[in-house]
Amino acid sequence: MSTSAVATTPEQALSHVRQTQLLIGGEFRDAAGGKTFDTINPATEETIASVAYAQQEDVDAAVKAARRALERGDWAKMDARDRGACLYRLADLLEKHIDELAALETLDNGKPIGESRNVDLPLVIDVFRYYAGWADKIEGDTVPIRGNFFTYIRREPVGVCGQIIPWNFPLLMLSWKWGPALAAGCTSVLKPAEQTPLTALRVGELALEAGFPPGVTNVLPGYGDTGEHIVKHPDVDKVAFTGEYKTAQQIMSDAAPTLKRLTFELGGKSPNIIFADADLDAATQGAFIGLYLNQGQVCCAGSRLLVEDSIHDEFVDRLTQMSENRKVGDPFSEETEQGPQVDQQQFDKIMRYIEAGKTEGAQCLTGGGRDGNRGYFIRPTVFTNVRDDMSIARDEIFGPVMNIMRFKDFDEVIQRGNDTFYGLAAGVWTRDLSKAHRTAHALRAGTVWVNCYDKFDAAAPFGGHKMSGQGRELGQLALESYTEPKTVTINLDG
Repeated sequence: MSTSAVATTPEQALSHVRQTQLLIGGEFRDAAGGKTFDTINPATEETIASVAYAQQEDVDAAVKAARRALERGDWAKMDARDRGACLYRLADLLEKHIDELAALETLDNGKPIGESRNVDLPLVIDVFRYYAGWADKIEGDTVPIRGNFFTYIRREPVGVCGQIIPWNFPLLMLSWKWGPALAAGCTSVLKPAEQTPLTALRVGELALEAGFPPGVTNVLPGYGDTGEHIVKHPDVDKVAFTGEYKTAQQIMSDAAPTLKRLTFELGGKSPNIIFADADLDAATQGAFIGLYLNQGQVCCAGSRLLVEDSIHDEFVDRLTQMSENRKVGDPFSEETEQGPQVDQQQFDKIMRYIEAGKTEGAQCLTGGGRDGNRGYFIRPTVFTNVRDDMSIARDEIFGPVMNIMRFKDFDEVIQRGNDTFYGLAAGVWTRDLSKAHRTAHALRAGTVWVNCYDKFDAAAPFGGHKMSGQGRELGQLALESYTEPKTVTINLDG
């Protein structure tokens, strides 16, 4: 049960801004050089707060604290079941402060308060509870080998983890990184996105209250150079990154000298396929949410909507009407369905793609422009007559821009669905069970949703093929990337 009041205005949300310093070794402190940066409210374009900006000296201190906790501190001595208890307590504290955290998320990110409070945070809490249950169940194996030997495999923490998260789901991405890492016994140096540092700092404070020893969870706000210092640091054992593929390519290069373990969850240009035999009401709603959720700022957004010929026109009419009726505005209003884009850079990028779509010959049926005169609001936009070679059909726009394309048959839609260098997710809508399985098996994507979209669960692994990443978040599979197997062989004759 939450004990904080629900914020209904940015001014009320500002009262929840508690931490703007770096969290290093269990203490909040200014950056060593005193450097700061402003975090901006995307709905008003006003400064929320100045936040400490971590530099190389701060990264060194955080990594040192994480190493000490990993090898010599209370964390190193803690039983696995007690690690799980810390995760359970953190989940309980997040639930206790759910309204406060939702207000901070909406203030800093711009997503509607209803999504922050009723979608993101329940998932965050569930992820921590899921991995709390895993902490004492990471087991090894015994292996029969030739001779009189006893051989077993231990699974040990991979070590100090550099974790770099994006701005679109700040709290959720934090939970996806911390959950498996902490359950496995690792320590973390986390860099939140420069656009959205506030909730990570607050959760860092709650982690200390939950009983995580100093140095286990370190939070270093900053820009790209902060992340670069983390990636290049010789005493960081693993880097987990969520973001765009060009940054991941740079991380691979920077991590090569130390052969760090790497996992990436990157972007997508996901096909969402609507067959003529689909439940039209369910498919329309699923396609709508599959694109517009979180202002379209979702890596797995169903941004290539492929609709079978015979239902195309009706489908376009339905989606266009829904888009025109979507309420854009104040993210603290419970009536708002779509808030602002996260910042000016993202706003400008989306507007460039909208203009490119018009120039390249796609038909803009609705939207296509700014909403209001303050904040980074864009009207929900629907394009039809979209060709596969257009930039709006090839590139990840990361905004409320829906592209609708026709297809004629199964073979065509599979070929076109896979015609992308991404491979994160896909959607399939059909009443034909055989067709659903054939489509899901044929699509090259890490997740395929059938007659649903954006269905996430802490137990279901998530990640991509091709340029959409490597490794998996969530589920048991995520634990594999945070553990190292060690083989021990004992001579029983000795």
